[in-house]
Amino acid sequence: MQMDLATLAIAAAAVVFAGISKGGFGSGAAFASAAILAIVMEPGQAIGIMLPLLMLIDVSTLRPYWKKWSLPEARVLILGSVPGIVAGGWLYQSVDADVFRILIGGIAVAFVAWQLALKLKLIGAPKRAMPVWGGAVAGAVAGFTSFISHAGGPPAAVYLLSRGLGKTPYQATTVLTFWAVNLAKFVPYFLLGIFSVQTFMADLVLAPFALLGAWIGVRLHYRIPETAFFGLTYMLLILTGTKLIWDGLT
Repeated sequence: MQMDLATLAIAAAAVVFAGISKGGFGSGAAFASAAILAIVMEPGQAIGIMLPLLMLIDVSTLRPYWKKWSLPEARVLILGSVPGIVAGGWLYQSVDADVFRILIGGIAVAFVAWQLALKLKLIGAPKRAMPVWGGAVAGAVAGFTSFISHAGGPPAAVYLLSRGLGKTPYQATTVLTFWAVNLAKFVPYFLLGIFSVQTFMADLVLAPFALLGAWIGVRLHYRIPETAFFGLTYMLLILTGTKLIWDGLT
């Protein structure tokens, strides 16, 4: 893995962005960092570098939101994520890097399409609380997409938004949920050889940027509307997602 200055600059910006998203805006867009990294390196290396950094962000953001979460919703999503993580591990062993590029890019573009459909009222937001079994299904999808591209935020959001949580309890619940999900992914990532000496060395270099992003995100959570942040996110995801799909097909 080549980590030249250009790659380092892109990686640092992506990691700061992930920290801001996870620290302040519900984790929904943090997976853009993995999509960005997958443009400049192999997808397996990208998700391998990002997992320890996401875990570091999780730990650093637990304290500001401590016990502000809704434990029943978090429990449903965490338990539901287990079969999704297992399925993601099985798929990782069965496909090549181009398939992962297409999957990561497809998830990125689908996320933006889903958000735009909600904004344009082409589909309706949940009008009543999803039942527990619905949360388990959302958790399984979150576990799978989280394993593939650290993109568990959107399916988790479908369940959490239907439960009528306030802004801060919603944010705190995502912090707790993905702290546990990312912890559960660590062992299968290790067994599958996703981590390497090179990915851990990259993590050491990028760790300060992860902490910086988390610090910024926690503060922005209370100061700015989500609209401005997610507008930039959607543009990044469309560009990176389309590029990854193109690279995977060609």
